[in-house]
Amino acid sequence: MQELKTCHGNMGRGKIEIKRIENNTNRQVTFCKRRNGLLKKAYELSVLCDAEIALVVFSTRGRVYEYSSNNIRETIERFKKATADTSNAYTAQEINAQFYQQESKKLRQQIQMIQNSNRHIMGDGLATLNVKEMKQLETRLERSIARIRAKKHELILAETEILQKRMEQENACLRAKIAENDRLQELSMMPSGQDYAIQEFFACNVLQMNMMENMPAYPVSDKKTLHLG
Repeated sequence: MQELKTCHGNMGRGKIEIKRIENNTNRQVTFCKRRNGLLKKAYELSVLCDAEIALVVFSTRGRVYEYSSNNIRETIERFKKATADTSNAYTAQEINAQFYQQESKKLRQQIQMIQNSNRHIMGDGLATLNVKEMKQLETRLERSIARIRAKKHELILAETEILQKRMEQENACLRAKIAENDRLQELSMMPSGQDYAIQEFFACNVLQMNMMENMPAYPVSDKKTLHLG
């Protein structure tokens, strides 16, 4: 305990232990003396050092005692502003530091969770999981497999549709080629018949021309030997 030296008149110096005075009367007397001394010291400090001082004291009964070298409200407002400016400047730096620390901590935790999750999906590090976490992991894997199968089925249907369209196009091309081949075959057969008809036509014409050449020529009477009766 701290001890305070004091003087009590002719009794000389004595020491008082700094703790709560249990006797109500002694406590009230000490409060009045020390309050007055404190107010006096505040007054002296304001006059001697030209300091702006505001002092407020509440007794145990709720009574207020105050001293101010200026208007006490103005002094209190000045104190609030000064502490607020200092607090804001300090808080801004602290807030930035705390914010980045928290964000860094969150990111590290997220990275660790993702790494653990990937390890669990690969079947590693399962010894640290309990039965409930195992079931959750199993349910998660089953859902993932179901989504993968659904996507796989969707891709198979899309590829099947593309193959069907391609086969239809190829079949259409083959049918067109077959029809073209049939038409060409018919055309290739038609010219042979026409050649035969043309050959018969030429043969008939040649025969007629030969017959005309073999016919006897009739003599033409001479004009001079023509006698009129």
